[in-house]
Amino acid sequence: MRHLLSTADLSHADALRILDTAEEMAGVATREVKKLPTLRGRTVVNLFFEDSTRTRISFEAAAKRLSADVMNFSAKGSSVSKGESLKDTVQTLEAIGADAIVMRHWASGAAAQLAESGWTDCAVINAGDGTHEHPTQALLDALTLRRGWAEGRGTDLSGMRVLIVGDILHSRVARSGVWLLSTLGAEVGLVAPPTLLPVGVEQWPVTVHYSFDEALATDPHAVMMLRVQAERMGGSFFPSPAEYIRRWGLTDGRLAVVQGLDGPAGAGGMILHPGPMNRGVEISAAAADSPLNRVLDQVSHGVSVRMAVLHLLLSADRSAAAEKTTMTIPGGIA
Repeated sequence: MRHLLSTADLSHADALRILDTAEEMAGVATREVKKLPTLRGRTVVNLFFEDSTRTRISFEAAAKRLSADVMNFSAKGSSVSKGESLKDTVQTLEAIGADAIVMRHWASGAAAQLAESGWTDCAVINAGDGTHEHPTQALLDALTLRRGWAEGRGTDLSGMRVLIVGDILHSRVARSGVWLLSTLGAEVGLVAPPTLLPVGVEQWPVTVHYSFDEALATDPHAVMMLRVQAERMGGSFFPSPAEYIRRWGLTDGRLAVVQGLDGPAGAGGMILHPGPMNRGVEISAAAADSPLNRVLDQVSHGVSVRMAVLHLLLSADRSAAAEKTTMTIPGGIA
């Protein structure tokens, strides 16, 4: 694995390898010294063209726990705002010593373009590109679900029923989640008003519901609520916030239904949310504060997953470089 650009590119074995490695990395957080020497001497650049809190901090924490050096680059106030191209920015960062570039960009496909452009030899990790994908978010969601569902390492999500609810149209989390959860064997349902479903959704490996209440009647094991992305909406996609939460929000009434579901631990269904939560829009305050809500587990697992991704990408890169060096030394002396 050279880059991480999309969950659609991950095989079942690749996905399990990342999740199992993340399980190992999770143990670092319980140690007195929360550090591993794995990536000592390597440099990870967080290249963010969009605002972010959770993802950027999580990648920074992950890289530092692996002993890598970290550079945070924000497009605001940089040469990008003066007209510098992505190509020149990336080549400048590589000249400074970057080994991996974690990129969030407002344009869908930007990470793939960078990885395939030949502009850099760095490993590229997609931290969210437009409304396309957010692979590490899907991986941390899968780890959270697996922690509550399966026996642990080496297991997938076969037999688990997951509902993804809300603004599917603008959600890169939903797209990455659909492909990854399906690869891991879960049955995925989407719940949204017709105006917030993307064109071609009927080709996805999902069941589409237009009624949240009818979808809950299918006895899901987990419900993932999505943030209503008002900043990406150029028009009216639903009548009002009050109407939205009445029909598609996780209200107190629907929370009671979720509490009565046959969840992974027999104590109600799991509630997930990628954050930040819009209380009173897609989720009620009671649901947001419910013990069934795994949002803080998701944040914690995010560091473990991103440690796993950085470790697998950069350690493999280092091993390949070492093998190449060994092969080119005269006389075969390593």
